[in-house]
Amino acid sequence: MIRRTPVLAMLAMALSPLLTLAWASPATAAETVVQLDPEATEVSFVLGATAHDVHGTFGFREGTIRFDPATGEASGELVVDATAADTGNGSRDKTMHKKVLESDKFPNIVFHIERVKGSLPEPGAAGAKASLELQGTMEIHGGKHPLTMPAEVTRDGDTIHATTHFDVPFVEWGMHDPSVLFLRVEKNVAVTVETEGHLQGAGEAQADQSAQSAQPAPSGRGTEQSGR
Repeated sequence: MIRRTPVLAMLAMALSPLLTLAWASPATAAETVVQLDPEATEVSFVLGATAHDVHGTFGFREGTIRFDPATGEASGELVVDATAADTGNGSRDKTMHKKVLESDKFPNIVFHIERVKGSLPEPGAAGAKASLELQGTMEIHGGKHPLTMPAEVTRDGDTIHATTHFDVPFVEWGMHDPSVLFLRVEKNVAVTVETEGHLQGAGEAQADQSAQSAQPAPSGRGTEQSGR
């Protein structure tokens, strides 16, 4: 018993990293990370009005989505450039920036992601589709408001395409109503986001873990001999 004690101790030390990896692997491998491409993202909006609907666009700064499809736990942000809002009419845009968005004071509109319902389409099936829901908090004009974004998603390898439509009740959320006597506008603005992103993180983590698992563990042979 006394001679075998060093052998058992060294065996436990050799196996410890593998056991730690085994416990840690599921959480790391389960996380899905999508990095959105600002150059391939368009944020547009439509505001209904008595004369005609107002169409416009925002700029998109950046976006990252991290989530675990098994639990729905998520994090990340979608950051929209409020200073780049444009409807194609200089006078109207001046009013929008100065009185409605106050974009000089609140230059960013940020959606903080907290949960994701659903999972991405399986790889290998080109054009496969899935429906997801991004739940979180919209930070706009100095306020924070709960919001759910339903998204239709397609996948081509590691490239993700997504489209979401949602309404922003801007007047209810404390922004100025630009309606005037003969021109009335709706109190909700319809927003559409069309984006492309790239899947990363999960596959790389699995590959790294597989490589580490393939490495032979120390045999402890030399220690066993010295124990004898």
